[in-house]
Amino acid sequence: MNKRTTLFLASFFITFSFLAQDISFEDYNPKSTLVVPGKVIKRAKFPFIDIHGHQYRMATQDLAPVVAAMDTLNMQIMVNLSGRSGDALKQAVANIKNNYPNRFVVFANIDFNGAGAPGWIEKTVAQLKEDVKQGARGLKVYKSLGMYNKDVDGKRLAVDDDHLAPIWETCGALGIPVLIHSADPKPFWDEFNGDNERWLELKTHPRRKRGANDPAPWEQIIAEQHRMFKKHPNTTFINAHMGWFANDLGRLGKLLDDIPNMNVGIGAIIAELGRQPRFAKAFFIKYQNRILFGKDSWKPEEFPTYFRVLESADEYFPYHKKYHAFWAMYGLDLPDEVLKKVYYKNALRIVPGLDRSLFDE
Repeated sequence: MNKRTTLFLASFFITFSFLAQDISFEDYNPKSTLVVPGKVIKRAKFPFIDIHGHQYRMATQDLAPVVAAMDTLNMQIMVNLSGRSGDALKQAVANIKNNYPNRFVVFANIDFNGAGAPGWIEKTVAQLKEDVKQGARGLKVYKSLGMYNKDVDGKRLAVDDDHLAPIWETCGALGIPVLIHSADPKPFWDEFNGDNERWLELKTHPRRKRGANDPAPWEQIIAEQHRMFKKHPNTTFINAHMGWFANDLGRLGKLLDDIPNMNVGIGAIIAELGRQPRFAKAFFIKYQNRILFGKDSWKPEEFPTYFRVLESADEYFPYHKKYHAFWAMYGLDLPDEVLKKVYYKNALRIVPGLDRSLFDE
């Protein structure tokens, strides 16, 4: 074999080797070679309340496996935001009462479609009062309000629509909180290109992408929510997902200062906190009375990421969903008293009727 042939074959095999390993960004997920102290935290340091849980079949499901998983995590109470209304809610409350009366509570839900029709608000408020009488401890408002729900005329129902005011006032009068999810992360509305930090999520979940005005600008929906909070200062609101400002804690802090009846839950945004440990730690210490623990989806295997971000001082550890965050996490190393407030004390203060005996106070 002559020299020219040898060089050709070597070049061919090198090229073939690279082509054989041609992978997409979606597939590229290297294991870090960094060796630093730290360990997975499988059980929370203190007992906690998940303010943002979902059990869609609670009216009939066997709760024993859920409680068994909760025990491994040190979760003492799950707030099931999918309590529904009417008979479904009563059945869920009965299932809890008959089996695990101190481990679950439910929030009621409202179908906002048709708001503004004659008698709609009177009927809706009456049903809400009945749901609370039957055991609902709060009201959960889904993102459909402001995005998908239509008023009596078929128009998009704004979050701060005046027809809905009696609902928020009723919650304040009854002493129950409103946990509300409005819109989605702002990058879902932005251009789908290489500058969009949620590019991978939008590529793998294309239905999440929205046009700039679909169904309204992101800024408009969020502004509607904030105006609604301000219009009803006697009602306690829990802004789900930190109001989609976990990536801008300076802005969120100003909102908390400006809206004293607004609190925030950390469901589904732990990846934002885990990439800014020093700034996030300072934020948690400053607003320690306004932040509540929540996970959103019931996947017990994902809770350790939350524990490690909140409790540890670990560096550069992986998140559990690459399409949510292709970056590594860092621990906030929160003080114990702050942890206790986030894990359970704030929820005990805000949500009525929780069993305080489950917690060391």
